[in-house]
Amino acid sequence: MRIGTQLVVYAGQTAYFVKGGKVLDSFGPGTHTIKTENIPLLNKLINLPFGGNSPFQAEVWFVNHLAVLDSKWGTPTPIQLEDPKYEIIVPVRAFGQFGMRVNDDKILIENLVGNMATFTVEKIESYFKGMMMSHFNNILSDKMNKDGISILNLNSHLTDISDYTRGVLQPDFNKYGIKLENFYIMSINVPENDPSFIKLKEAKEQVAKLKLMGHSLYQADRSFGVMERAAENEGAVGGAIGIGMGMNAGTGFGGQMAGLVGQNMNAQVGPPPIPQSTTYYVAINGQQQGPFDANTINGYIQNGHVNADTLVWKQGMPAWAKMSSLPEFASMFQSCPPPLPPTP
Repeated sequence: MRIGTQLVVYAGQTAYFVKGGKVLDSFGPGTHTIKTENIPLLNKLINLPFGGNSPFQAEVWFVNHLAVLDSKWGTPTPIQLEDPKYEIIVPVRAFGQFGMRVNDDKILIENLVGNMATFTVEKIESYFKGMMMSHFNNILSDKMNKDGISILNLNSHLTDISDYTRGVLQPDFNKYGIKLENFYIMSINVPENDPSFIKLKEAKEQVAKLKLMGHSLYQADRSFGVMERAAENEGAVGGAIGIGMGMNAGTGFGGQMAGLVGQNMNAQVGPPPIPQSTTYYVAINGQQQGPFDANTINGYIQNGHVNADTLVWKQGMPAWAKMSSLPEFASMFQSCPPPLPPTP
């Protein structure tokens, strides 16, 4: 470059003379004729003869101040996130866009000129995308844990998460004289057929069911389910094993139901319902038999088909019990023949 050369700087730009890695004189928008008067710092460094037309070497860097607002970003591979509510790790992918502009020209040039022969918007975008993605996983996890946001509800918190992420990332942009104008998360996607995501949805359904039904009814519902499955399996696994499963499944169930009945006793309005006849199940030769009414059971006792040690169960009992332990049948095993008449 020579003294007298014209320098054209377009609107929205600033031109900087750089020599030996140092940022020297600057020129705003317009057409400028290079003179020793308008490059005082460069003039001192290269010792140009006053008023001469000597050539000199210096770099001229143009910095564009216009904001770039439509830079796209996305996670190249799924990131692993642990749901803070259900403690299940699920792979997710996120997509969005960000905007930036130069906020401090000299900081930008001093930090990037030494690393690049030229730098463009594309190069800067590429660099900052990599930086953002290296931090995004931790930022998102911290936000979810801080606010208790489930992976299932992430898309309803995108605006809040976007603002939080922008605030965390801004200091890293400031190091290079860049202002992060905006940062948007457009979507966070989870594969619907991923096993961990299916498990997460099932966990949410169970919690919702518990809240809707209440703890006692929820436990009772689960007990019913276990007993039904046990009954379905009795034929396949054998009578004795099936009966054992039924006994275990019913353990504690009677107590829960008794508590529920007690809670609702005072809430009844009007006459009580007509009592239903009690039905019984008995274990005969290792097989569950029934249901039978009380008269049928009494007939079995009289005929010797069942005895005091035969296992029996009815609605409300926590487990199977011996026939003689039920008050309604105990008297049948306590009767004995009258004494013999005295001999003459």
